[in-house]
Amino acid sequence: MSERSASAPRKRDSLCSGWPTRLGTVETVRPYLRHHYRVLLPAPYPVMFSDAHMITEGTVLNLTVFGCAIECSETFPKGTELRVRLILPDQAHSLPVEEAEVRWVQGNRMGLQFHKVERAADFRLHGFVWDRMVERFRTIVQEGLSTR
Repeated sequence: MSERSASAPRKRDSLCSGWPTRLGTVETVRPYLRHHYRVLLPAPYPVMFSDAHMITEGTVLNLTVFGCAIECSETFPKGTELRVRLILPDQAHSLPVEEAEVRWVQGNRMGLQFHKVERAADFRLHGFVWDRMVERFRTIVQEGLSTR
């Protein structure tokens, strides 16, 4: 066996990688490693967040009971502690997150992990995510039944 040079292209792991499709080539499928349900939001929900020096706003892209991904014009460095206000459609007032940490930044997107959420806000957040999960499950079941 020969060793590959650093400049040699890597061989893909999937049997069907590189096969042409209508959308391009098939990429390697990664295993699903999430430990909790992630709500992909059908409509953009506003979010406001701040550190000790700046207040800014953005849009929630996906949401879990443990954090969210947001898109914004002003990002904060990884590790920054923020206060967050999620503006969700289930109630008129915002959902406060007392402490969240920036876990990753990619361009104008950030991933936040929630560290401190008041009890009432936490119940509301769990209820909101649960309701979206049930809606998604019903949609999947209806789509499955309609294809029979």
